[in-house]
Amino acid sequence: MTFGDGDGTIFATFSKSLDVVAHELAHGVTQFTANLDYYSQSGALNEHFSDVFGTVITQYAGGQTAHNADWLIGDEIMGPQLYGEALRSMKAPGTAHDNKLLGKDPQPAHMKDYFAGPEDNRGVHINSGIPNRAFYLTSMEIGTDKAALVWYTALQKLWSSANFNDAVAVIVESARILTKDGKVPLGSTQTVRSAFAAVGLPASP
Repeated sequence: MTFGDGDGTIFATFSKSLDVVAHELAHGVTQFTANLDYYSQSGALNEHFSDVFGTVITQYAGGQTAHNADWLIGDEIMGPQLYGEALRSMKAPGTAHDNKLLGKDPQPAHMKDYFAGPEDNRGVHINSGIPNRAFYLTSMEIGTDKAALVWYTALQKLWSSANFNDAVAVIVESARILTKDGKVPLGSTQTVRSAFAAVGLPASP
């Protein structure tokens, strides 16, 4: 894989960020599992799963837990004038950056603020903030490693055109099965449902 060197102003070398590198490699995992279409909600799920695995790998490598991780994506690649900013925040979508060089983080944290415009392949990077926050909320309750197991199990059962509501159903079902098998704590199914409800999912048709 090839990663850019950045412009030295907005971005530094992209390979400086483990979560960015892991994010890009995770697209390969998605391609050979659900193969989520890179458009609208299926595309936002594609980006979401890459952010999930990016933060999971970063937390594991750093010996972090859900409670002491920063939940930021790409903060290490910000240029010197943007120190402290990030590309995205899984904890608080919409707050990752707000400056003259990058503008304001456009990610919504709830379906009520869903981006329905044509830009960004109909919001693949923008709307990924909604399921990202649900993953963060789940991780805070059952741990990032257990949440990652639920999400990875679900990814293998999704399909290319899956939308947000489809993903919620499959992720909840995966939590139920893993609970039955003793691989995640009792109550994980309810935790996942609650996390999605907190971001407005499943949404009404």
